This record gives sequence, C-alpha cells and structure tokens, in this order.
Amino acid sequence: MASRSEDKAAATEEEPTETLPSQKREERLRKFRELHFKRNEARKLNHQEVVEEDKRLKLPANWEAKKSRLEWELAKDEKKKECAARGEDYNMVKLLEITADEAERWERKKKKKNPDTGFAGYAEAQFRQYQRLTKQIRPDLQGYEKQREESGEDFYPTSNSLSYGTHVPTKDGIDRMVEDVEKQIEKRAKYSRRRAYNDDADIDYINERNAKFNKKAERFYGKYTAEIKQNLERGTAV
Repeated sequence: MASRSEDKAAATEEEPTETLPSQKREERLRKFRELHFKRNEARKLNHQEVVEEDKRLKLPANWEAKKSRLEWELAKDEKKKECAARGEDYNMVKLLEITADEAERWERKKKKKNPDTGFAGYAEAQFRQYQRLTKQIRPDLQGYEKQREESGEDFYPTSNSLSYGTHVPTKDGIDRMVEDVEKQIEKRAKYSRRRAYNDDADIDYINERNAKFNKKAERFYGKYTAEIKQNLERGTAV
C-alpha cells in the first residue's frame, strides 16, 4: 500500500514539470503567430501607402486646388438643384448664408486684388503701366552671370570707368523686346475707340462731326424716316 501511494505522489509531482515546458512552447508559438500576422499586416499597409504615394506623385502639381474647386462646383450645383426644387432663388439663399465676417473678408480681398481706383494722374498711370510691363519680364540669370564673369571689374562701373556705353544687347534680348512691343501695339489696337472706315458705306456727310451727328440721328429717328429716305433715293418722293 505504501508503495502505491508513493507512486501516485511521484506521478503528481512529475505532471507539473511536464506541462510547464509545453505551456511555454504554446505561448511562444502564439506570440510567433501574432508577430507573423502583424508583420504581414504592416507589409500590406506599407505597400498600400507606397501605391498611394506613387499616385500622388504622378498627379499634377495643382491637383489639390483642382480637386477642391471641383468639389466646390459639385456642391454648388447640388445647392442650385435644391433651391430650384423648392422654388427659391439660389443667389438670395447664398447671400443669406454669408456671414458678416466672410463678407468683410471678401471685400478686403477684392480691394487688395484690384487696388486700381481709376485715373488719378499721368504719373500714377505711367507707374501702373511700368509695373504691368516689368511683371512680365523673366531675367536671364545665366546670361547675367556669364556677362559678369567676362566683364570682371568693369561690370560695376564707377566714375573712373571708361567702359560706359559699350554694352551690346544680345539678339535674343532684342527679339524679346520687339515681341513685347508688338504685343503692346496689338493690345492697344483692340481697345481703340476709333472705328474702321468702310469704303462701301454711303457717304452722307461732309466732315467727321457731321458723320457723328448723322449716326446719332439715324439711331434715334431712323425707323421713322426710313421710307422717306428710300423714296428720295428712288426719286419718287412727292
């Protein structure tokens, strides 16, 4: 009897020692599976991020601004449809939704964008024209650096320098100047108030002032005197 009880006691003492390594092994396997799963998940997310970044790099530089603009236009169209369905005026609804701060900020932005309040003097008009023309100039920095290296100390002349007036502009510079002058002439011609002369038009005036008076009279009374004018031209007037 004593030997059986001793065997049972020995068996119970050996069971924990056998189960402890198996539990550790299972725990290590579980952690290994978790790490393997996390690694695969991180690899998948990293691949997705690389693909998204590649898509963003291939997009135009102003894509974000275009996207915001398209989203705003879509929202605007939806708002117009909603107002039309309710029988409301979209412009009135839009004005009602604008806050005082937004209106004031928009007004400041508008004034800052277009500060020109009209003709105030020839000096200011000339200065604005100068600003518009110089804003379009793109300096040739490479040519500038090359000329400075070739000229040396004479590039910045002083009162003792003898190289004044010896600079000769390049052909490209002259071509750019001619092109800019031609663009200015073409732009002024579009805004000229002088009307082109029509050789085929009837001459019913003796000078420029009389021509303007006849045009004004035709504009106001032409529909009343059309029949009389036709009779006079045919020679059937009574």
